[in-house]
Amino acid sequence: MELAKNCIDVGLFTNRLDEMKAFYGDRLRLPYEEMLPLGGGLQQHRYGLLGSVLKINHSRDPLPPRVAGGYLRITISDPRTPMPFELTDPDGNSIELVPSGQRGIRQIEVQIGVTDEREFARFYGEVLGGERLDDRRYRIGETIVSFAHDPEARRAERSGSATAAEVIATMRAVGFRYITIQVRGCDAEHRRFLSMGVWEGAPPVTLGKVARISFIRDPDGNWIEISQRASLTGALPE
Repeated sequence: MELAKNCIDVGLFTNRLDEMKAFYGDRLRLPYEEMLPLGGGLQQHRYGLLGSVLKINHSRDPLPPRVAGGYLRITISDPRTPMPFELTDPDGNSIELVPSGQRGIRQIEVQIGVTDEREFARFYGEVLGGERLDDRRYRIGETIVSFAHDPEARRAERSGSATAAEVIATMRAVGFRYITIQVRGCDAEHRRFLSMGVWEGAPPVTLGKVARISFIRDPDGNWIEISQRASLTGALPE
């Protein structure tokens, strides 16, 4: 996988915009970048996260409750933190701050609750080409993805491909709901994933002059956005 950016982005959904902005902006002091209207009653507020982007997707309509398993926690490297420190945001999402470099975390780590650790090891090691740190931790660029069996995790029923808009509607629920990997060529990477038997979420689509994106799903059905962003790769293909 040819990355266009060495950090994975994280997306969450919320109904508590003001409280979330106070938590991530004021308390954690993440730099605010911009707001993007997504349509359908959604606005995306973007915060810098050590090279990643934290995407706070605010829904004007009530969201379903958190889904068991899936993306559970973000651990953030913080030079101001003398020892690991756990906290929760206003929606109850788990955040951990650790001293820079502890447990090999130089940037962020995304932790996932899964049904089958061996399947996830193959997915993140062979399919996504992550650097193996141990049986349950892989590094993609500077971001670490880790996973552990979670008795509450449930595998989604396998479904056919949808449109990007349908995917966004489907993933709406409180909590961390997807990650985004920035690549040099969305179409080429998407074809390669499908050739390896990856579950397709949505085929590539171009969003104006901003990005060309697709969606795939991990072995449990968690969402992964594959993005070719013009600001990183140059003009998008016609």
